[in-house]
Amino acid sequence: MSVGHFARVLGPPGLGLRLTGLCDEAERGFYVRGLERAGAAWQGFFVCAADLEDELIRALGVTRVAELVRAEGDERALQTFLRQPAQQGRTAQQQLRRFFGTKKGRKIHYGRVLVEALEADRAPAPLDGLLAAL
Repeated sequence: MSVGHFARVLGPPGLGLRLTGLCDEAERGFYVRGLERAGAAWQGFFVCAADLEDELIRALGVTRVAELVRAEGDERALQTFLRQPAQQGRTAQQQLRRFFGTKKGRKIHYGRVLVEALEADRAPAPLDGLLAAL
C-alpha cells in the first residue's frame, strides 16, 4: 500500500495537512506502519470491522439493504449471485457484502445509496468518527 508515501507527501513532513481517514481492519497494520514511517499520527483514522460496506449493511439491516438493491434494479443480479454454490452457507449480510464487490463500480454506487438511506443517528461508528473529525 502507498499509505506511507501519501502520508509523507500530504502529512507533517510534506504539505503539513492534518490526515484523517477510514480503513478496513485487515489494512490497519499497513496504515499504522505507513503513518509511523511518515511521522504522522494514527489519531484521526477510523477502522471498519470488515469494510465500510459491512458497517453500512449492519447499520441499515439486511432487509433494508435488500430493498435498496431491488429499488436500484439489481434484484435479478442479486438472485443469480445468491444461487452460486460459493454463497451457500454464508449469512445474508456476508452475501450482500460480497455482492457489492462483484461488478466494477458497484461498491461505489451502493456506498452512496446506503449512506443516503442512513438516518443521521444510525451512522456506523467509524463513519461517524470520520465525519466528526473533518
